[in-house]
Amino acid sequence: MDKNNVKVTFKGNPVTLLGKTPKVGETAPDFTALSSSLEPVKLSDYEGKVKIIAVYPSIDTGVCAAQNRRFNEEADKLDGVAVLSVSVDLPFAQSRFCAAEGLNNIVTLSDHKELDFGAKYGFVIEELRLLARGTVIIGKDNKIKYIEYVPEIAQEPDYEAALKVAKELI
Repeated sequence: MDKNNVKVTFKGNPVTLLGKTPKVGETAPDFTALSSSLEPVKLSDYEGKVKIIAVYPSIDTGVCAAQNRRFNEEADKLDGVAVLSVSVDLPFAQSRFCAAEGLNNIVTLSDHKELDFGAKYGFVIEELRLLARGTVIIGKDNKIKYIEYVPEIAQEPDYEAALKVAKELI
């Protein structure tokens, strides 16, 4: 996997991101990740819907938990939008967290097996084999409408900017 030019830090220290970095306006690369039931799920399974991909390093951190709670809350208000929550956490950890928190409006997907999402969207942290934090919005036409690589991984994404784009696509 090639290094990309996205500059991010983790607790103030620079990290290296691997993978391609698609641009706004490009067709969203299809990817496969595992569902909570260990079944392969593809982005193309959500064809014809607006898709929000919430990317985070690990569900077992406070910022990642807050990010998932927020997108779950927003998903309840966004009719016809699929909110896909992607990390390299095992599906069991994702399921446990969602069950404990009562999060049922997001779809958790694990990229742990192949790093297919991370490699195709440029979110793989080389030093940690985790995904960087960010958000990708994909329109019904399967074009990327918004992409954020959060500059400091320990901070939350720009929810307002992402949600503004998503709401305009509904």
